[in-house]
Amino acid sequence: MPRDAGGAGDVLRDLRTATAEEHDRVESTLDLMDPHLDRDRLVGVLGRLHAFWVAAEAGLDAWARRRPDDAAALDWARRRRAGLYAADLRALGADPEAGTSGGTGRPGLPEVRDTDEALGRLYVLEGSTLGGTFIDRHLATLPGLAGGPRLRCFSPYGADTGAMWHAFRRVTREHVAADGDAGRVVTAARATFGALADWCAPAAQGTTA
Repeated sequence: MPRDAGGAGDVLRDLRTATAEEHDRVESTLDLMDPHLDRDRLVGVLGRLHAFWVAAEAGLDAWARRRPDDAAALDWARRRRAGLYAADLRALGADPEAGTSGGTGRPGLPEVRDTDEALGRLYVLEGSTLGGTFIDRHLATLPGLAGGPRLRCFSPYGADTGAMWHAFRRVTREHVAADGDAGRVVTAARATFGALADWCAPAAQGTTA
């Protein structure tokens, strides 16, 4: 998740400060750095994350169809990750649709009405790739997971992680400097963080209902 610094009036600084509480809630809810994390709880968390990303990306896809130039500036097509969560679940022997059906469904996320709200949502989705590199290393040390399939959902960009985050920050700052509304970007990010924490709470507790 993002831990960035910025100058006075900088939208990235505003995002980091305003979402700190929600950010910490998501990390404690998922607890993916738990030294006792086992396969079953990992599968439960990945199932919830997959369902969340499916819903979050559906809203962003609709926005991208309305604002193709803004989507292209963000390289939106490369940033989609729901398919990676599905592939990782299959690699672990789980059904990726189990988190989107059978009574679990998908989170009811609000419509992404404009680029301000798209950037707020993407701040949460893209920021997760930064901490994802640490999660990858941690999973490789766990006795019950070491030697298993390498998961791609946590660090989808590999060596390009820093460059992709830098590009997101640049586009976000340029958008706000032009005619964007930093307050609406922050509001959308906080709402996304909150929805993510609420949605993943059952998996953190070892349930899927």
